[in-house]
Amino acid sequence: MNSGKGVKADDEVSFEELNEILIRSIQDVKGHDIVQLDLRGIEEASTDCYIVCHGESTTQVNAIASRIIKNIELETGMKPVHKEGMGNATWILVDYFDTIVHIFYKETREFYQIEELWSDAKFLKFD
Repeated sequence: MNSGKGVKADDEVSFEELNEILIRSIQDVKGHDIVQLDLRGIEEASTDCYIVCHGESTTQVNAIASRIIKNIELETGMKPVHKEGMGNATWILVDYFDTIVHIFYKETREFYQIEELWSDAKFLKFD
């Protein structure tokens, strides 16, 4: 990856490149407790990867989602396949097909404990 310079829209974006941009975008807005769940070894998983994080306010949750969408489009030309939750910003989902990002409000993340649902996934934590 070319470290923030962007990937041309007509280039194939690898799984690793996409996830690197996603993680960096979350870190840019000071997202908390960033976890990547590699689901590729789990047969019943509907995607290859979840990236999970949380914000301390609904404003921060929205800012994280907006930064992700903006950076991915700028650096790769990709738009999300689906997004939801932007209205109340307690749980925003941004779907890039192979990777789905879950951005929670802190209390909502604690309630749903999505990481526990996929405890057999490979976990990678980021600062």
